Amino acid sequence: MKIFDKYIIKSFFKPFLATFFVVLFVLVMQSLWLAFDQIAGKGIDIFFILKFLAYLALMLTPTALPIGILLSSIMALGNLAENYEFAAIKSAGISLKRVIRPLIVLTLFISALNFVFLNNIYPWATLKQKNLYLNIKKKKPALALVPGTFNTDIPGYSLKFEEKYGEEENLLKNIQISDLSAAKGKIKVITAEKGIISTEEGSKYMTLTLLNGNYYEEHIKKTMLPKERVKMPASSATFETYTINIDISSFNDDDTLDDEKIKEHYSMLSINQLDSTSNERKIAYDKYIENKADYFYKILEANKLYKYHDSLIDTKLDSDILNNFTLKNKLIVLNGSIQLLKRTTERNKNQKQSFKEQRKLLNLFDHEYSYRISFSLACLVLFFIGAPLGSIIRKGGFGLPMIVAIAVFIIYFFISKLGGNLAEESVISSLLGSWLSTIILLPFGILLTRRAAKGMGIFNIDALFNNVQKFFNKITNKTTTN
Repeated sequence: MKIFDKYIIKSFFKPFLATFFVVLFVLVMQSLWLAFDQIAGKGIDIFFILKFLAYLALMLTPTALPIGILLSSIMALGNLAENYEFAAIKSAGISLKRVIRPLIVLTLFISALNFVFLNNIYPWATLKQKNLYLNIKKKKPALALVPGTFNTDIPGYSLKFEEKYGEEENLLKNIQISDLSAAKGKIKVITAEKGIISTEEGSKYMTLTLLNGNYYEEHIKKTMLPKERVKMPASSATFETYTINIDISSFNDDDTLDDEKIKEHYSMLSINQLDSTSNERKIAYDKYIENKADYFYKILEANKLYKYHDSLIDTKLDSDILNNFTLKNKLIVLNGSIQLLKRTTERNKNQKQSFKEQRKLLNLFDHEYSYRISFSLACLVLFFIGAPLGSIIRKGGFGLPMIVAIAVFIIYFFISKLGGNLAEESVISSLLGSWLSTIILLPFGILLTRRAAKGMGIFNIDALFNNVQKFFNKITNKTTTN
């Protein structure tokens, strides 16, 4: 049987590798396309783009593995059934359970590999990718000076010129520069007939040399009123040569792209780190709730409501406290109590969102902890759906199996997201939310496996039509009798 097991594993493993890399490539390209607007036009070095893609590939590997298992199991078993190899196997007395036994072992190994990725490589890749993506988003676009428009990309300056010429296109004609570095508005304006741009390789500064121009500056303060600004003097001058050094480090500084400013996101932590961080946050959250409850208790002065000893009770006082006051004092007491309650309830309403956000964050940590384990078993769950489906539909290749695999995974992914959202909102527990897709689809996979083992389809269409025909026959007979 070793030769038979090798043949079954080989017929499964080849389409698995092909589908895994195809799915991974599609997922990476989709993620890159979504992030393209933040990357394009910023002069990012090809090295950082390749790093970004590598981190994306490592992040998406745990997602591509279950899809590859699902699609390859449908294709492998579908090919065996389509080529009548299943018929030969069954005629030899080998059951479906015996056929898929080596595949189950292989799927368990891939599930263990998926767990290793989710617990070790996925958090590290997420840490690197998210920080790199954040730094790329903050990086300013590559400096591109356009004639005839106000170029405001240069920090602290607004530059307009009529024409750009020369072999290196570093010569400008009819230039107007507004110096905005003082943050007082357009109070310093420089015009020139010509300009020369020069930048040394590796320098963080761009030198702009202006020829034959005018300089104008208004001497005002931020706190001045418009009428006072009109009365303030201004200075002007002409020049033959005027040099401006502009800091352009924000356009070409790639050193900051590797900065790691975000490190405590739940997707960047391993299972042990998630557990310890969640426990720490729960202690802090319980303390936060306790402090708010104590404050609420004291602001209502509930700590003053205690029972006196019988010997201290004044027998002249009515047990109904308000009856001991005059009408005017009753109104004062009631109005004061109502205002206190209104302020307290309003304060609680304002703090409701803070409670909700902190509870959501705790739910996310708990859900991520359980989801890492449940999703690592997604390979096994989807295998028990894909393998019997392949033997039932009896089709191999990338046609029908691809459609079926996409439909099944969309259902699995939808249920997983639904469970995550419900757990985040505390509608269900984090444990149930993370295992919801497995709880729903695993019985369906077991049912399919049993029907495929007995040589039955997904459902018996003939039996369905027979029942419908019997129902209409009964109605027809009753009508004829009447």
